Amino acid sequence: MIIDVKVPMLSESVSEGTLLEWKKKVGEAVARDEILIDIETDKVVLEVPSPQAGVLVEIVAQDGETVVADQVLARIDTAATAAAEAPAAAPAAAPAEAAPAAAPAAAQNNAAMPAAAKLAAETGVDVNALQGSGRDGRVLKEDVQNAAAKPAAAAAPAVALPAGARPEERVPMSRLRARVAERLLASQQENAILTTFNEVNMKPIMDLRAKYKDKFEKEHGVKLGFMSFFVKAAVAALKKYPVVNASVDGKDIVYHGYFDIGIAIGSPRGLVVPILRDADQMSIADIEQAIVDYAKKAKDGKIAIEDLTGGTFSITNGGTFGSMMSTPIINPPQSAILGMHATKERAVVENGQVVVRPMMYLALSYDHRIIDGREAVLTLVAIKDALEDPARLLLDL
Repeated sequence: MIIDVKVPMLSESVSEGTLLEWKKKVGEAVARDEILIDIETDKVVLEVPSPQAGVLVEIVAQDGETVVADQVLARIDTAATAAAEAPAAAPAAAPAEAAPAAAPAAAQNNAAMPAAAKLAAETGVDVNALQGSGRDGRVLKEDVQNAAAKPAAAAAPAVALPAGARPEERVPMSRLRARVAERLLASQQENAILTTFNEVNMKPIMDLRAKYKDKFEKEHGVKLGFMSFFVKAAVAALKKYPVVNASVDGKDIVYHGYFDIGIAIGSPRGLVVPILRDADQMSIADIEQAIVDYAKKAKDGKIAIEDLTGGTFSITNGGTFGSMMSTPIINPPQSAILGMHATKERAVVENGQVVVRPMMYLALSYDHRIIDGREAVLTLVAIKDALEDPARLLLDL
């Protein structure tokens, strides 16, 4: 029986995707639920599994093609078995030297993603010599870019650029990068973005973490970080000032009676913002585990569209990379975003005395169309107060 392999249903906000690379060739046996190909959308990479066991008899859409939901990608003969491959493999009548010649090409195709292979051909980078950072060791476009950016002397000492040479290279944006660029530009054009700043003394949180981190990890099986405290502090502040948790829909303000917090996470493909749904009902351990799970999924390219859908407020941590201060851009249709930054020891005045404290600058960007400066400033102050006195979170103060 011949069955079709089709593009899975996409979300309403995703209309099409790009085929990355087939993991099987025509004539090869496939198992049920074995991944046949990945589809890159502007949000996530979708895996297409085999609906049944059998033999791949036809590939309809090739690597790099743009596809839409329910489009036929390939066909599988479920009546055939692995034995069906024998006739195709048996005729080794071709010259023996043909096999070694084909092997490098096959290895290259299996090791490098299509975009990486294309860029490698343009830049002269040998993908077979690269250590891929993608899933299963695949060579990504970023790997090729990094290799191409290395000093020419390291790769080919005998080749030198002419004096005054100004090299350039042009590479297409990935779907995710293009979508991120589109959304950020739209956010700045459609929202009246304003940012308010404050600073927080991180010593109480750092002391609390240092005191309980070992017991916490032993009890819950996950490390105690700082993001969970910020999530809890943000939720407490949003409860006090609901408009910061609201969104604009035409000429209406939609007040959300729930707290779905987006956490910005860097991935090999770019920035993604998975959602902690009903964060107000999550424990510190639940939040930490969810963040760890999302980070792993982002690294492995397994973030699902459902993970990124929705959200009423976001938190981004530029301090991970050393940022001292920034003005984060709102993630539509949300109306506010909290920016965390690097914690640095600074001299501050407490009770008339100059002391050294681990301080962090906080930034709250908000849509001034519906959020007034008063609400924005008080929201940030509420977050600061909760972090500097964690007991407030327990007592709901």
